[in-house]
Amino acid sequence: MADNAVLEYQTARCDMESQLIQTSPEILSGIPVFYGTRVPIQTLIDYLEAGESASHTLRERLDEFLEDFPTVSRVQATTFF
Repeated sequence: MADNAVLEYQTARCDMESQLIQTSPEILSGIPVFYGTRVPIQTLIDYLEAGESASHTLRERLDEFLEDFPTVSRVQATTFF
């Protein structure tokens, strides 16, 4: 039974990685977005580069991004790195 759980986890992880980024002319005119969302990849990059101040850590900026864009999962955002 445990082997099945591991296999299911690995399969889900592979599916997530293969479906990390989506482009479609029908979604934001083809701008790359996180799969299953309308959130551009560039938005995450902008959050991580800028932040609100220099005192914000990378993790704090990532947390802020995930709060502002709840349709993007932490797995998607961290896998993108």
